[in-house]
Amino acid sequence: MKIGISLPVREMRDDLIAIKDFAQAAEDLGLTHLRVPDQVFRKNSGHLREPMMLLSYIAAVTTKIELVPSVIVLPVRQTVLFAKQAVELDRLSEGRVRLGIGVGGSIEEYDSMGVNFRQRGRRCSEQMALLKQLWCGESVQGGTRYDAISSDVHLDPLPVQQPIPMWIGGAGVPSEPVRRRIGELADGWFVLCDPSQFVEVRDSINSFAEEAGRNPIELGMEAGVAVVGPRKDEWQERVTGWQALGLTHLCLRTLGGGIEVSEHVPTMRNVVEKL
Repeated sequence: MKIGISLPVREMRDDLIAIKDFAQAAEDLGLTHLRVPDQVFRKNSGHLREPMMLLSYIAAVTTKIELVPSVIVLPVRQTVLFAKQAVELDRLSEGRVRLGIGVGGSIEEYDSMGVNFRQRGRRCSEQMALLKQLWCGESVQGGTRYDAISSDVHLDPLPVQQPIPMWIGGAGVPSEPVRRRIGELADGWFVLCDPSQFVEVRDSINSFAEEAGRNPIELGMEAGVAVVGPRKDEWQERVTGWQALGLTHLCLRTLGGGIEVSEHVPTMRNVVEKL
């Protein structure tokens, strides 16, 4: 099981030295990936960085750790422009990108971007298919029902990874359309349900993958475990439990527990020593 960590961007705000030190420390400690959340706009969401830009900065100060924006609210982003941005990040990081994709749940966010909230799921599925084509060097015309492309489009340069892997994140127990989207289109999914609900959700997703002619064993699965806050004394047990359920990835979290900015790296080091 690969173990990574979330970058505590809300707590670190504009402290680029703290952000750099955290990313480099995570890499030096052997953690496999670094996750950064996304919101374009949400009322009272607080201080939150734009993940593609921030990860471009982190790509320049690291060499090995995988960069995971999770999750990008894809339907509020223009498909071809996002495809180009993802290519740039993948090339700047020499192929270290894994994209988290989701549809979000904020009507305000969609309204702020002039995108129809009710069409977000169908738009996301069509965008994912189009992104794969663009990243593999195909010339695309017509786009989707929700994102028209009036002339032939192809990307140059192409990403290191063709295509860039896309993982889907949804609600705690994802709806049937989201499970189907994961099974049919995604390279993996972010597990937000309780362990007691996991098997049923996994089996449902796997059945959709099989219907689409895909091998479910190739789908990655990643859960998160907080190592600070109310459940900080449970983290080792929870890591062991998720590992027993066969997850491929796990994400530790030092964020959200009310600790000072200076405490995040020592907390991370202490946890890694006990893994």
